[in-house]
Amino acid sequence: MSETRTFAERLAQAARQQQFLDVVSREAAIARFRTAVPHATLGPETIPLDDALGRVLARDVASPIDVPPFDRALVDGFALRAADVAGASEADPRALTLNREILACGVAPNVSVAPGTATPIATGGMIPRGADAVVMVEQTEFDAEAMSVDIVRAARPGQFIGYAGADMAFGETVLRRGSPVTAREIGMLAACGLDSIDVVRRPRVAVLSTGDELVAAGAALRPGAIYDSNGPILSAAIRENGGAVLPLGIVRDDEAALEAVLREAMATSDLVVLSGGTSKGAGDVSHRILQRLGAPGILVHGVALKPGKPLCLAVADGTPIVVLPGFPTSAMFTFHDIVVPLIRALAGLPPREETSVTATLPQRVASEQGRTEFVMASLAEAENGLVALPLAKGSGSVTAFSQADGFFAVPAERSGLEAGEAVSVTRLGAGLRPPDLTIIGSHCVGLDRVVGRLAERGFRARTLWVGSAGGLAALGRGECDLAAMHLLDPETNTYNRPFLAPDMLLAPGWGRLQGLVYRPRDPRFEGRDLAEAVAEALADPDTVMVNRNAGSGTRALVDGLLKGDRPPGFFNQPRSHNAVAAAVAQGRADWGVAIATVARAYGLGFLALTDERYDLAYQAAHRDRPALRAFLGLLDEPETRRDLAEAGFTPGEAT
Repeated sequence: MSETRTFAERLAQAARQQQFLDVVSREAAIARFRTAVPHATLGPETIPLDDALGRVLARDVASPIDVPPFDRALVDGFALRAADVAGASEADPRALTLNREILACGVAPNVSVAPGTATPIATGGMIPRGADAVVMVEQTEFDAEAMSVDIVRAARPGQFIGYAGADMAFGETVLRRGSPVTAREIGMLAACGLDSIDVVRRPRVAVLSTGDELVAAGAALRPGAIYDSNGPILSAAIRENGGAVLPLGIVRDDEAALEAVLREAMATSDLVVLSGGTSKGAGDVSHRILQRLGAPGILVHGVALKPGKPLCLAVADGTPIVVLPGFPTSAMFTFHDIVVPLIRALAGLPPREETSVTATLPQRVASEQGRTEFVMASLAEAENGLVALPLAKGSGSVTAFSQADGFFAVPAERSGLEAGEAVSVTRLGAGLRPPDLTIIGSHCVGLDRVVGRLAERGFRARTLWVGSAGGLAALGRGECDLAAMHLLDPETNTYNRPFLAPDMLLAPGWGRLQGLVYRPRDPRFEGRDLAEAVAEALADPDTVMVNRNAGSGTRALVDGLLKGDRPPGFFNQPRSHNAVAAAVAQGRADWGVAIATVARAYGLGFLALTDERYDLAYQAAHRDRPALRAFLGLLDEPETRRDLAEAGFTPGEAT
């Protein structure tokens, strides 16, 4: 009798439960959940580089050094001056005297390469002062008695030299916040000398399964019981999407025990996920517990969704709690639809970009009108294309996900889909989205700051540095969204705008100061004005310059200073301001032209040359693309302008 009365009491209690009084649409459920639960990235934590694989960068990473840190040889051979071997051939070789040092890897040069001399150098060896090319050993004949080498092939300036900072420049943002760390990112960080890194803290997700019928895998299966598959599936999916799992095992349908476990979970986790305990069964107790764990309590209990109607969403004292249906397919659909976006947002990961294909239904699919239904399907090739074969297994099936190629939706307002109708099948296991914006052209640390702010708005940018002219050409070919440039038209004395094609527009960027850079206290430059310093440098054959690559905006300024002269070092032509500054700071050159911001970073002296404009060009027809529109809007925001001003730039239109 007592057991009968107990069962009757439980039935009466179940009848009194106010379950599913407010069944809402999927869209309304998601809106309530997002309003109550901030989908924002968690704070940073510092971890060893060895543990960084799969994590997400919490901050932009600027290279603390130039990579490579010096100009280096790319082959085994001889470092020399290209002018000394002009016209060399096997029939008419050029004999050069060997300097008495051999530059192996890790050896700093002590002897300059004077005219008519050469220094033996190994691959990776540091280029000595005075040399502007390397000739491969295969193109030489060594004379041990005369201590000389015959060069049998001419060399062009810059041949087989890898310039300092050509890979990563000091101060350049090489990785952006929000970037997942893969093996290649670890290689970049290690090359910068970083042994630890700031990453987004992984969200701690407590996982527990509820139900008297559940047994953990590995234990004996008693009559009437089933193995818990939801717990392992959810734990794996949480890790797959950037979360850290706090496994709390199986909890019986005991109100006191479940409440104790939930309170423990709230104290130690960022999110609590239960499976089971959401339907109208007599043993379900979770909904009563959620009402007294803390405000605001239950947000949604019942969604017009199939599978997944019993879904329960709650927040208790700031901790989101999601109670998934007990049936595996229902649990996984609702988990991926509602919980995964939160976990990925907390972990700093971008939303998953699902891929989809169009397929034809071979048969009618009936559905309950009034709630959205997701139908698992396998794909098959047919004579006229793909067909989507609906899987007949219900929400209690564990194997439905493994046997399906994807799923399609039956809209809530329809009672089914007809045979022959085309559906969009979302593929399972799709990858991440590509970059939203591509920028090619001249590098500037100011642009790094703007791109970093763009990442905060959820847009990912790819940046490639090929020089101003190269960026403009890439824009004309449709290879990028923005060309970064600082090109001066000497006829109009105007930057950038005269070089645009008719279908291009210019986004005003910022002004920056270009000037001559030198080592502090160098008497050839210190205390002189710019004209005097350049004249002194050109008059002294022992004063070595470092140039810039043809096609860059800075090269045009350098050519104006030189007025046709070709001083020592003219053909040393790296592709960045940082490489110029590194060459001067390391004594491989004595002067060059770079921006003031870079000169300060390297501790160099600076003689102002000109204020120039650094702007960005884009195709007029593309200005309404979301990422480009967001970038253009950022340029006008006061916070961006303050950020640029603090870095030493003058934001806004030229005056």
